[in-house]
Amino acid sequence: MKKMIACILALVMVLGLAACGSTETAQTAEPTEAKYTVGICQLVQHDALDAATRGFRDALTEAFGENVTFDEQNAQGDSATCSTIVTGFVANGYDLIMANATPALQAAVSATTEIPILGTSVTDYATALNMDFNATDGTGINVSGTSDGVPGQLYADLVNELVPGAQKVSILYCSAEPNSEVQANDFIPAMEAYGATCTTFTFADSNDLQSVVSAAVADCDALYIPTDNTAASNMTIVRNVCEAEKTPIICGEENMCKAGALATVSISYYDIGYLCGQQAVQILKGEADVAALPIGYAQNPEKKYNPDYAAAIGFEIPDGFAAIEG
Repeated sequence: MKKMIACILALVMVLGLAACGSTETAQTAEPTEAKYTVGICQLVQHDALDAATRGFRDALTEAFGENVTFDEQNAQGDSATCSTIVTGFVANGYDLIMANATPALQAAVSATTEIPILGTSVTDYATALNMDFNATDGTGINVSGTSDGVPGQLYADLVNELVPGAQKVSILYCSAEPNSEVQANDFIPAMEAYGATCTTFTFADSNDLQSVVSAAVADCDALYIPTDNTAASNMTIVRNVCEAEKTPIICGEENMCKAGALATVSISYYDIGYLCGQQAVQILKGEADVAALPIGYAQNPEKKYNPDYAAAIGFEIPDGFAAIEG
């Protein structure tokens, strides 16, 4: 009997020590690193939006490494597909949604009021969201991001520098893109202050683009195209018409210019994407509230030109412009 009691006491002591050991292990165990899933909805594939998405991913990967997973989807230019994509992100309970271009942002906003949404390649957030707010104070809802906006005055200055005394300037953009209209309305008074008359030409989609471009360049000294995703995806059509007429094209961003225009005031879409990624890092770490996060803007826009198009229309570029490579 004494032996049995001794065995039982020994067993109790062993179990007690084991329990203490497991408690100590639990208390000293390293906390598990947080893992995040981020949904990316990009409106359409073209160089500018691709660069913004790449910058966004790079910023998050640098911060979180393998602890961030991306679900990147492209809507191929269709707004309805944007809605389908972001609805899937919401259903899967992703930690954050990045919307690349205005229709993608609008679809995301319609899909959730809870998940943080960051836009990029969006020119004017107040127009995109149909809200009135101070961009430096944040939107007040689950949305922030970065803008590709450049003041219309800079484009008007560019037209005046390249085509001094221009009397007739045509403006071309897609009627389905509200941010393009915002840019056009910003450009017009700046151009009129130089004594030019501006005429606006809009197209619905790529099917009527060629005929609208032909009408726009039939009687003008220069053509201005804002940062317009549909135009950017179809610059070959624009170039073919304008080159034959030897029309100087001033466009909204560098990749459009590279694809078939004369000059631009260039920002880096990679940089605004990267800045958007840095915003995402702050939000995911709990260091920033998306509703109060100011809209970010590109820094130091630069005058650039396309040497190939300049040669094709016999145009001599003045000093102070950087050539677009490739």
